[in-house]
Amino acid sequence: MASLNVGNLGEYLRDQRRTAQLSLRQLAEAAGVSNPYLSQIERGLRKPSAEVLQQVAKALRISAETLYVRAGILDEKEREELETRAVILADPSINERQKQVLLQIYDSFRKENAAESAPDAAAADAGADDANASSDASSDASNDNASDAERPSS
Repeated sequence: MASLNVGNLGEYLRDQRRTAQLSLRQLAEAAGVSNPYLSQIERGLRKPSAEVLQQVAKALRISAETLYVRAGILDEKEREELETRAVILADPSINERQKQVLLQIYDSFRKENAAESAPDAAAADAGADDANASSDASSDASNDNASDAERPSS
């Protein structure tokens, strides 16, 4: 059976399982998956679904989003955003209304920063283009001066 591109996930799961001091059989039972299937995931032979990863994450008491990133299901930036939201929603010291307001503020800051970084990136690209153009112009001018110096005076 050919190895899929999930070896990194399998190694990570094995490390997490060993850190939690669980046998393969214990983790499989806690996650509700078969022992052979979990073994194949750890060896990089199987690519688990998001549901299986969520069950395994819960059994290991780790972030499911981290496993999603390692499995290629979720982008790193998306994971960070989801984890931030999860922390806010899980905070028992603030009420539901406060959580929603905080999430709205968080979203507005993310949109504002994305809007600011887009023109900055465009300006940086334009600045690089301007620098290349002026470099080309000064190069052309110095080439003209060099060819003038090489011409015999009349």
